[in-house]
Amino acid sequence: MEGYSSTMINGTRFTVPSRYQVVRALGHGAYGVVCLAKDTITGENVAIKKIARLFDHVIDTKRALRELRILSHFSHQNIIELKDIIIIGNEEDFEDLYVITDLMDTDMHQIISSSQSLSEEHISYFMYQLLHALHYTHSAHIIHRDLKPSNILLNSNCDLKLCDFGLARHRDEENDEQGKYILTEYVATRWYRAPEIICGWKHYHGCVDVWSVGCIFAELLQRRPLFAGKDYLKQLHLIMDVTGTPDDAQIKGIASSRARAYLKSLPPKRGIPIKHLLPKASPEAVDLLNRMLTFNPMDRITVEEALKHPFITSVHIKGAGATYTGPEIEFEFDDGNIELTKPLLRQYIFREYVKFQQSMKKGATGMSHTL
Repeated sequence: MEGYSSTMINGTRFTVPSRYQVVRALGHGAYGVVCLAKDTITGENVAIKKIARLFDHVIDTKRALRELRILSHFSHQNIIELKDIIIIGNEEDFEDLYVITDLMDTDMHQIISSSQSLSEEHISYFMYQLLHALHYTHSAHIIHRDLKPSNILLNSNCDLKLCDFGLARHRDEENDEQGKYILTEYVATRWYRAPEIICGWKHYHGCVDVWSVGCIFAELLQRRPLFAGKDYLKQLHLIMDVTGTPDDAQIKGIASSRARAYLKSLPPKRGIPIKHLLPKASPEAVDLLNRMLTFNPMDRITVEEALKHPFITSVHIKGAGATYTGPEIEFEFDDGNIELTKPLLRQYIFREYVKFQQSMKKGATGMSHTL
């Protein structure tokens, strides 16, 4: 195929424009294979994720669609950059999707699991960048909902970029005023899941991301997960071991009547102070953690407040405080009244591809990559 090259990487064939020289595999996840490649036009190394048979599962397709839509709008130094989109085929028959982003050296999970020492200065720098990425995300009325160490990418100079927006939603799109929802086990990796999500409180706010940041913060300090529950009920009890059982006022804020009844049935528990769990942590770190890991989301520190906290304020990076100023990002494909057929989903993805290529051409840097 003129203008394209095909390379087999760990049993997966990558067919991409010849400007990209595929080098080696980087990883394999539930949603695709990622390889390292060199962009021969810019001279940069990039990451290419191939999502094969994109339309086999609606949930996976919607994740990819959300990611494309969000990243095509976002531009922030602490959020992964969408550099290119490639499809093989035409609007009626393409099956695979290639997503090209900037390349990072590792992720936070790998750093936490390693023997590399981390000072509180390192951690403060990471937290500063992560909170600014969230500040930008929330300013676009988007909640990430799946913050965890493996979704936080790092370079050797400690630069940080947030990735994987496949579970993101509008800040206020889900409401449950009738309390119909019960204890559930969806959304976000369990260990970093906010208690209001576990308890079926379906009116999401940015506070669910703040809880996840608190869990990651604690994990950086102690080099192991803080709440490593084997199921949602164990997860809830591990949380209450630290926060204590919620009082009646806090329980009233939970939408699920079943969850409220369960929590009211539990014997009162005071909880373990964070400073006892992390005796080597500084008072500033302990105070910030206490304010992030509150059971009641209404009492939890906001991203904006956290950025002004003494543990964070010693760091300053030019441009990190930017807010989103683009158009409202819509997720009309999440409307339950729309029947998401395979042809319709293919049409949605193709539209994102075309819009992105058009925006790249306006910037005088884009190339059209379709066979």
